[in-house]
Amino acid sequence: MIRRIIIFLFIFYACIPVVPAQEVVTGLQINTRVVNAVKDMKMNKRSSADPTLSLPFFEDFSGKSLLPDSKKWSDNYVFINNTYSDQQITQGIATFDAIGNTGRLYETASTLPFSADKLTSQPLDLNYSSAENIWMSFFYQAGGLADPPEKNDSLTLQFFAPDENMWYSVWKTSGTTDLKFKPAIIKIANSRFLRKGFQFRFTNYASLSPNTSDPSLVANCDIWNIDYILIDRNRNGADTVFSDVAYRLPVRSLLKSHEAMPWKQFRNVELQEMGSSINVNYRNNDTIARNVTRDFEISDVYNNSVSHSFTAGATIIGPLTNVPYKANLIYTFNTTNSDSALFKITCSLKTDEFDPKANDTLTYYQTFRNYFAFDDGSAEGGYGINGLGSRNAMFAYRFKSFIQDTLRAITICFNDSYQNANKRAFDLMVWKDNNGMPGDVLCTAEEVMVEQGSQINGFYNYNLPEGIPVDDIFYVGWKQRSETFLNAGFDINTPNNGRQFYWLNGDWRASQTNGSVMIRPILGDRIRTVSINETEFSGKNSIKIWPNPANDYLRVSLGDEQNREVTRISVIDLCGRKLIDVPFSDLIDISNLKEGIYIVVALINGRQESLTRLIKMR
Repeated sequence: MIRRIIIFLFIFYACIPVVPAQEVVTGLQINTRVVNAVKDMKMNKRSSADPTLSLPFFEDFSGKSLLPDSKKWSDNYVFINNTYSDQQITQGIATFDAIGNTGRLYETASTLPFSADKLTSQPLDLNYSSAENIWMSFFYQAGGLADPPEKNDSLTLQFFAPDENMWYSVWKTSGTTDLKFKPAIIKIANSRFLRKGFQFRFTNYASLSPNTSDPSLVANCDIWNIDYILIDRNRNGADTVFSDVAYRLPVRSLLKSHEAMPWKQFRNVELQEMGSSINVNYRNNDTIARNVTRDFEISDVYNNSVSHSFTAGATIIGPLTNVPYKANLIYTFNTTNSDSALFKITCSLKTDEFDPKANDTLTYYQTFRNYFAFDDGSAEGGYGINGLGSRNAMFAYRFKSFIQDTLRAITICFNDSYQNANKRAFDLMVWKDNNGMPGDVLCTAEEVMVEQGSQINGFYNYNLPEGIPVDDIFYVGWKQRSETFLNAGFDINTPNNGRQFYWLNGDWRASQTNGSVMIRPILGDRIRTVSINETEFSGKNSIKIWPNPANDYLRVSLGDEQNREVTRISVIDLCGRKLIDVPFSDLIDISNLKEGIYIVVALINGRQESLTRLIKMR
């Protein structure tokens, strides 16, 4: 028996293909948004005195929670979101995947189909005769923007017979390459279901990739999305529509290029960066033309005031029609705050009284703090460079500072990986620009560890203690120290527009992925250059150095510090690493330093106090 197992393992590993290094985008191993939602959730449990739900039952998942509404649903396994699809009927969908309500892959997950997420209704009162023509309709989608289910995977629907205390399967669909939302409608006519206490539940059956030799690539998979569930009387088999005009997709940043940026940076380029429209998407789900009015409001959150509001007027929408609409915007963000700002954008529809109202409003918060962001803060997948030859591979994201500023930190969203497989060291990198590609290295912080932040889709800050002067285009990213998939957060919903690059075998290449790696530069107070010899960081800078730029040796003068005890001189790179630390001398050997910018520090009376900038030349 043991011999058979050994032979099997030998054949299995021998058959695993040796894949050359390449970019990889995979699903999440752990959904931290679900983890935190469950932690923060105060379950509004239905008490035994609560009445059973009455018809009609309607759900389009347009609430603000990441978990199902406990007034309608008895469990919380699925993930409520508006980012795993771009074809939803109305805003909000229920996503079924291989991640449970712990936010992690199911313990029963395997390469064979296993029962994964469930969505179970609260009890309904269906104490009616079959003549009432009760039908259940819903829309379902395979995959969406994430991993589609395989042929052996499935989505099933079951009905509960209260008198028998038994579930019956009534509908099933298998994995498919057709990624559109499809309608389904099922008549509830069997007397075993026409009882008070009837329930229904969806279940998906998923399967992991058969190649699990690299745990860092084991990922969420086999996604199904459900939207727009309706159970009611007096329906028929063709009744898959509902009288509703609603928003479909989320509203995005009003900036032309960024999801977020520092306030002082925006104020310097507001005319070129401010968008000229608010882009929204809504849909008429009715079979007749409908009238709707579009209203918009921008509020200054910090000052608790309305900054701008307008109406785009009324319009007629044709039946079963999606409308992408650009509302002309004549406005530029403005506030009395000097260092940061936060604005709330509210988009609302005025529809007929009989329309559901929860899906008629969208909100978005435009953030101006101390960082640049192209991603929307929500990871739908993971990014990395993986395969044979990916050791020393590099990834770079291009940003532009519109004023002279200081890069203080780089914050990265790293996903949790299966069995913590991506807990590896890497080198944090900052590059200059070289004709639209990463050029000379400005900074390298060696052997930092992959870490996860504590917040939803948590970013972890990698600080640069001394800061790096940036002006115009620069790049931030990493250099790998192994062939392990690092699994950085990947936002499917925001395009990178050619700003992402990866390095393999001596060449920089434009990324072929559609989406944004979740990496953001944090900028601080601008370094104010006094002269070629001095940069004012803080306090006095009375230590003098020359020549500057220098080549092999540096001369040092105490200046105003000559009556104080200067004991040591240090030379520090822009990532804060101490490269030279010697007793005070008026001549210091710097021949081993690479070409670049450094900080010379004098230790005065036992304290690191006097600083000045050094430019090292060849």
